[in-house]
Amino acid sequence: MVATAPAIASATAPIGVFDSGVGGLSVLRHIRAQLPHEHLLYFADSGFAPYGDKPESVLVERSLAVAGFLIANGAKALVVACNTATVAAIKVLRAHYPDMPIVGVEPGLKPAAAASRNGKVGVLATSVTVAGAKFLLLRDQISAASHTQFLLQGCPGLVDRIELGELDSPAIRALLERYATPLLDQGADTLVLGCTHYPFVLAMLGEVIAQATSREIVLIDTGDAVARHLARLLATAGLLNPGVDTSGVDTSGVDTSGVDTSGVEASGGDASGVEASSLDAHGNSASAMMPALGESGTAGLAPSSATLQGFTSAGAPALSRAFANLLGIAPPVREVLI
Repeated sequence: MVATAPAIASATAPIGVFDSGVGGLSVLRHIRAQLPHEHLLYFADSGFAPYGDKPESVLVERSLAVAGFLIANGAKALVVACNTATVAAIKVLRAHYPDMPIVGVEPGLKPAAAASRNGKVGVLATSVTVAGAKFLLLRDQISAASHTQFLLQGCPGLVDRIELGELDSPAIRALLERYATPLLDQGADTLVLGCTHYPFVLAMLGEVIAQATSREIVLIDTGDAVARHLARLLATAGLLNPGVDTSGVDTSGVDTSGVDTSGVEASGGDASGVEASSLDAHGNSASAMMPALGESGTAGLAPSSATLQGFTSAGAPALSRAFANLLGIAPPVREVLI
């Protein structure tokens, strides 16, 4: 049974964020940085992971169940912090909850096309994402408009290894070499991180790139654009937490490249809100994908009274370790069955 969203949402209610596992923490980090006074619920569906090898109908059913759980726990807005779930289920979620702000993520093809110098862009994503009709339509539209060649690469097994926390293991390196090197060999000068798990292996990806080529390679991640678009939707709906200082929230012209905006009003369209890291021949990044944490666990921010509650369909200790290892924070985590 699908939960019903409240007729009038409270601005002090939490934002619900979910992913197939810990990958969505890369998006959650940006949300906490953009909206430090917002209360948050994070659901890691690790017991059902990976999403990338599930049929679309199964992903739709599962996404509705997780969204229903978050809404039953008071969520005023939803962030589908998973490329695969966005491709499979975002349209159905918006149909079920037409009055609720819902933000999805999609690979940043448009900013990648703008960043590429030679018109060849490699896309690293799950097999479901690169085979999805919606994604392929987006690729065709951007390719026709920009004359960019997109080289698509599904990455079976990579999410599973990242879920295990093996961020610097030989197994991760072998998978990155298997998937990224052929794209570089075909001349790609820009790589899209088409799954929210992938920013957590940026360091090793940089090493793999440096081993494969001496060319400068641009990496595209869309977590910041998702957080900015969420801020805009909340402001437009009057749902920003009253504790938020809105003077720093740009509610017009927010970049939506890499954000799934189908079915919602969107403005903007350049790549200003999308993180692009350049890696030189030594694998060094010209911009930090993950800035250093402050004592509050939120990059560059003072502690706030905002709360964060974690939920998982697998063991709570695993998600607690992920929060600590990946974000440097220790929120309460509860295992639930849905």
